[in-house]
Amino acid sequence: MSAADKLIHPENSSVRRSLLLWLSIGILAGIVFAGSMIYVQVREQANQLFDYQMKQLVASLPSQSYAPLIPTRPELSNIQEDIIIQIWDTHGLRIYHSHDSSALPQRAELGFSNFSAQGTTWRIYSAQLGDTIVQVAQPLSARLELAARLALKTVAPLLLILPFLAGLIWVTVGRSLSAVQRAASDVQSRDAGALTPISEAGVPQEVQPLTKALNALLQRLDTSIKAQRNFIADAAHELKTPLTALKLQILLAERAADDGARQEAFADLKQGLERAIHLVQQLLTLARQEPGAVEEAPAPVDLQALVHGAIGDFAMTAADKNIDLGIRTEMPAQLMGNPDSLRILMNNLLDNAIRYSPPGSTVDVSLLADAGSVVISVQDNGPGIPEADLSRVFDRFYRVPGSNAKGTGLGLAIVRRIVEGQGGEVVLANTGKGLLVTVRLGGVQP
Repeated sequence: MSAADKLIHPENSSVRRSLLLWLSIGILAGIVFAGSMIYVQVREQANQLFDYQMKQLVASLPSQSYAPLIPTRPELSNIQEDIIIQIWDTHGLRIYHSHDSSALPQRAELGFSNFSAQGTTWRIYSAQLGDTIVQVAQPLSARLELAARLALKTVAPLLLILPFLAGLIWVTVGRSLSAVQRAASDVQSRDAGALTPISEAGVPQEVQPLTKALNALLQRLDTSIKAQRNFIADAAHELKTPLTALKLQILLAERAADDGARQEAFADLKQGLERAIHLVQQLLTLARQEPGAVEEAPAPVDLQALVHGAIGDFAMTAADKNIDLGIRTEMPAQLMGNPDSLRILMNNLLDNAIRYSPPGSTVDVSLLADAGSVVISVQDNGPGIPEADLSRVFDRFYRVPGSNAKGTGLGLAIVRRIVEGQGGEVVLANTGKGLLVTVRLGGVQP
């Protein structure tokens, strides 16, 4: 990387240095442009002025014939700056020339013209005065030099002001960014648990989107950390009961007086272990569904095949309770989503429906697709949920008071988390013959 690149694109970029650099470049470019425009205008005006002077000089010479004149002394002249005069009589004889060394044409072309010789361009004016032809010439370099000097004198004060402007920019930007520095100091001085919003007092309007984004991030982190703390506390509380029961069952097995009592204690211990394992599995499933826990690219999911597969997995469980589990209505449907999460969703819906339905009842599943979404519904013949608890059953570890069915209170919480991740909604409704769970998912493929 060149030195210029390092200056323009430093590794540790500074807003103050960048603004100072680019504003200085912009001001300097503006001064150069203004100087160029001034130079062009002054050159045009100088050409007009010198052309007028050349005409006046010719007009001031006498119009009658006169004897040959003695040329000016060479040591006192400067051919690059002086005006050169040549005079011819009517016979073409040059009767006067101001500079012997000039390379001007020896024939006059009346009016204005330009002539180049020996690397010099001349501005020539010729006119006839009586019996003589007068030619006046001046090097264009003298005019250009005059225009350059005038343009430089005009922009020189601006160049002198440039350091003052650079200092003003440096101080002004520093004062504007002082609020950003205070916000940075505030964040740096905090500990890991301080997630209160950053003060936006005095922060420039251009920087406020950054502070607002940081405050939004801090709020999301605070919400996430609180949710994790609540989750850990609830999980610890829920695990305490089955683990205590397991310990008690182990003591009962150790103290059993005969083989029959010991077998009964081990059977209770086995059931307790299965409930604890199911609870841990549900906890792990819920943790995996937390936002940002698993980042998997959406994939096409055949919902019809997924529903059939879930019903096949629970067919034996439903048969053990003499429950008729089947599909009432279905149609082909595909959407973009996480296949594992959608399979967990169906498993939890069917597990709850079978768990709370009495023996000899039915559980009906429907799969419908409409414009842009797909609807999965599960109707059971259970006791339903009291209207006051319909919204609370989505909370982790919440179980309806008086319910005799054994569960962890995590099934519907997992369902809602998966549905929200898919951009859908889940609705519970009591139909009079049981609970109807309706899940609407977006992202349907045509």
